[in-house]
Amino acid sequence: MAYLIPELIRKKRDGESLDDDEIRDFISGVTAGTVADYQIAAMLMAVYLQGLDHRELATWADAMLHSGDVLDLSSIDRVKVDKHSTGGVGDKLSLPLAPAVAACGLAVPMVSGRGLGHTGGTLDKHEAIPGFQVEIETERFVRIVDQVGASIIGQTARIAPADRVLYGMRDVTATVESIPLIASSIMSKKLAEGIDGLVLDVKLGSGAFMKTHERAVELATALKAIGEAAGKRVTAVISAMDEPIGTRVGNALEVEEAIAVLRGEGPADTRQLTTQLGAEMLLCGDACTSPEDGIARIAAVLDDGSALDIFRRMVEAQDGDPRVVDDPRAVLPRGRGRSSVKAPASGTVQSIAADEIGNAALLLGAGRRRKEDRVDPGVGIVIHKQRGDAVEAGEPLVDLIHNDHGVDEARERILAAYDVDLQPINTSTQAASRVLEVLR
Repeated sequence: MAYLIPELIRKKRDGESLDDDEIRDFISGVTAGTVADYQIAAMLMAVYLQGLDHRELATWADAMLHSGDVLDLSSIDRVKVDKHSTGGVGDKLSLPLAPAVAACGLAVPMVSGRGLGHTGGTLDKHEAIPGFQVEIETERFVRIVDQVGASIIGQTARIAPADRVLYGMRDVTATVESIPLIASSIMSKKLAEGIDGLVLDVKLGSGAFMKTHERAVELATALKAIGEAAGKRVTAVISAMDEPIGTRVGNALEVEEAIAVLRGEGPADTRQLTTQLGAEMLLCGDACTSPEDGIARIAAVLDDGSALDIFRRMVEAQDGDPRVVDDPRAVLPRGRGRSSVKAPASGTVQSIAADEIGNAALLLGAGRRRKEDRVDPGVGIVIHKQRGDAVEAGEPLVDLIHNDHGVDEARERILAAYDVDLQPINTSTQAASRVLEVLR
């Protein structure tokens, strides 16, 4: 039965629930192009204002999922899990996570998109490795996941095509913040991977899309509900994003830090998040008995080199230069210039505003203002002083790695990001976990 689109819009506008068939008919029309843009815009605003109940949300996401192809990974005789982050400053965690979890016996198929904002997304970071291909045919992707344990590719035109239409309309209709629309967009793409389990890293704080705990929990709950309605095991982790993760922001720089973590090194917070999120992925795949057991298993494969070996094999399988594992700085692109931003006064670093660090990286060219912008993989920020560190006037806070573009503006953003004061700071929480809450 074909429904009259204006009648569906009216129902949702007036706070009524849409039937499953009505939702599927609307999404089918979006995919086929038979629903006009102005009708899509009206429906998005109706959903923004009235929301979707649990049944509507599950059906909406499922209709988006089945608007295109769903990968068949049944030939892979291992439990398949993935992780998705809502995005943060310095968030390079997928790079060490995928090989570490694969080293523990699970399969990690990742289908990702490109970043929009302060730095590139997971695809852009991998593409900073010379030769690395993310646009590969599905059969090759499945083969790499089966043989290596992990692989990452870009979202194809046939994966959740309805989402491409709705995603493009949300920005121009002021409906980006709608929790049901965010959740269905994320899950329609992740479930198309053919996975058994999923860990969602919902970032909370000044450098995240979710600024309040209430909104973060609302999004995490919606994401879990969609996944569980689809018969998947889903865990949502809420993690702090008030300050940058690690000490490197920018695509090639973040690859370098990820490789350090895979060597059993790297900044403490990056390693800690890797082990904690990895443990949740192992729990989702029944590959450990408790969070503590999972953390220990992930730490072990980071320290013994087995996760690094899988990363090397994945890079090579996707035509990247495997020498990046042995000597990242010799292989990865690097901006021509290096400029220090120095502390204007002595004191203790009280805080570092993640959003301003992200803005500075964007000004250097590490991210995109528009989807069609090109990312400069070699630029970014090296952080020398973190929260709780003592600093003398004239000491470098960060180094800007650049190609003679945006340096002065980035410097201003860095100085705005740092709160340096003579007051001492309680550093007892410095080593505390960034993980604030886990919804299993």
